[in-house]
Order: sequence, then C-alpha cells, then structure tokens
Amino acid sequence: MGKQETVTNELEWRIITMQKILGYVIEDSIVKEEEAKILTHINVAFGRLTMNGELVFDYHPFLKQMKQVREWNPDIKIVLSIVPEEPDAFTVVSASEELCGHLTEACRKLVAESGFDGVDFDWEYPCVPSNGMNCTPADRENFTLLCEAARKGMDAAGGGIVSIAAGADLYYIESVEVDKLAKILDYVCLMTYDLKCGFHALSGHHTALYSSTGDIFRNSCDQALRLFHQAGFPKEMLLMGAAFYSRKWENVKDRYHGFLQYTEKGGGYGPNYDELAEKYIDKNGYVSYWDDEAKAPFLFNGSTFISYDDERSLACKCRYVKEEGIGGIFYWCHSGDTSGGLLRKIGEEIR
Repeated sequence: MGKQETVTNELEWRIITMQKILGYVIEDSIVKEEEAKILTHINVAFGRLTMNGELVFDYHPFLKQMKQVREWNPDIKIVLSIVPEEPDAFTVVSASEELCGHLTEACRKLVAESGFDGVDFDWEYPCVPSNGMNCTPADRENFTLLCEAARKGMDAAGGGIVSIAAGADLYYIESVEVDKLAKILDYVCLMTYDLKCGFHALSGHHTALYSSTGDIFRNSCDQALRLFHQAGFPKEMLLMGAAFYSRKWENVKDRYHGFLQYTEKGGGYGPNYDELAEKYIDKNGYVSYWDDEAKAPFLFNGSTFISYDDERSLACKCRYVKEEGIGGIFYWCHSGDTSGGLLRKIGEEIR
C-alpha cells in the first residue's frame, strides 16, 4: 500500500515506493533523464531465445543507453524481455533438460557479464496456438521448468529478476502452474490491454479499469487482477498494464457514440498516444468521450471508434494500484508517448 522511503541525491529528492513503475522499451525508444528518474524498472524488448537455449540481444539499440540511464537512476532495474527466435523455441527449450541448462548459463552470463538485472519471458502463450507459435499441452509444466532454469541462472550470478508477461484472462491461468510460478517469479506483468482487439467485432474499451454496463465481454483490469489473485498470485506480485497506443474499429454504426457496436472486422491497432494527441483527440472530426463507469476515454468521428489510455484513466489506474495493494503498473510501450506526459502522470500518482 505504498510504503515510502525518502532519499536524497545530488540533484533532487526521489521517492521510492513499493509499487513498481515499469516501461517496455523497444528498438526505437529513447529514455530521457526525467523519465529514467520516474521509472523503477525497464524491460528491454526484445531479446530472443534460440533453439539451443541461448539468449541473443546484442543488436538492441538500448544497449547504448544503459550506462547513461543507470547514471541518472542508480536504483533502476533493467530486465531483458525474451521472445522466441523460432515459433517453437519456448516449447522445445522448456521440454529439454539439456537446453534448460543452456538457458541457466545464458541467464547467469546476462546478469554477471552483460549488465542486466534479470529476464522477463513473453511467451504468448503456453498451451495456446496463437501468434503463429507452436505449442503442446506439456507447455504447462514445462513453462515452470523454463522459469526455474532462469532462476538458477540468477542465483548463480548472485541474484536477479525473473518475471513474465501474462495474458489477462482465464485461458492463461489454466495454461500455467500458478502455485509453482508464484514461488519462482518476482512479478507478473499482467497484459491488461488488448482486452478488446482483433478477436472482437464489438467496439469497446481495450484497457479499461472496470467493465461497462451492457458489455457482454466483461474483461477489465480489475477483473483480470482479481482473477489472478484468486488463482494464487499475491497482489504484490501483479503489475497492471497500461497502453500508450490505441485500438480502433472502423465502419462503426453512429449509435451511442460508436460504443459497443458490432462491426465487420475486429479492432485493429490504432495510433500511438503521440499521434492521438496531435491529430485525433478533439481534432479532425473526432470527439473525445469519457466512460465514468469503466474509467476509460474513447474517440468517435461518426464511423471510427478509438480506445486508448490518457492521463485521466492512468490516474484512476494508479489510485487503484495504491488502494488495492497491487505491485505496480507497467506500460507498452515507451515510444508511444515521446512527450513523457503519460509517464509523468503515473509518477505523480504513484508517489
């Protein structure tokens, strides 16, 4: 619940809270000094897991920023987020004791020799044949073995972070061993965005804090956090997800400002927040609306519906995190708001 300790350095007072503020940094992301001092964690997206159990990441531009970011914020944790190099790399490596051993050594070297503070596994998803990835029912148990292999590497390096990015619904809970993962992981980045997406031909909020009356798909940040906590993850292990990008539905009927209307196609990716602020929010025919029940903004121009996070919705999410004792908040992704306004708002609210 936001236990705070005040410390000082040469430049300014900094507030360190129990709640984490984590940003995913992709290849085009630039972290500024002000932002580095707000963040407690950075997940570098992405390194890649090879079919041999090795980690490949030397191509990532953020490596050139790491030293400067650590000088700005010596307390920050920088974690390498891992995706598979080949579609079945997670499945193959996790099923092999030998390859898990390779991963253990790769994780040890990542922390001991490459300057990272840990690894984050973005397996989307164990046991689920989505995103073109191969899978098997054995993924459920083998995912635990994968995380255990990473933990052994961290221990061998003298300590480090092991985390995961998790799909925010029941299918994920049923695809992993929650009780065992809760003893291995440091935290879970619960992807409470894309809650309505390309799978949904019903316009609506893709990252709302609460569900709206009349929405037949009852998924929300609150619902997902309660589900994962009830399944066995402690609240303090869970990080709520926020979106610095939007989802949009086109050819939407002009009823109820386009909200909860069936469309011919699902919700595709919309503009990042930068572009929304410049060209869409109360501009060029788009009108902004606020759903006070869901604590979520949206845009409509008579035919296109856009769902996104803004400073107001992020403030609501941060207050929820503090009041409910959730482990923190994270966002995808840093380059979505180069102005820094959204992260600044998160910092103000969490502090």
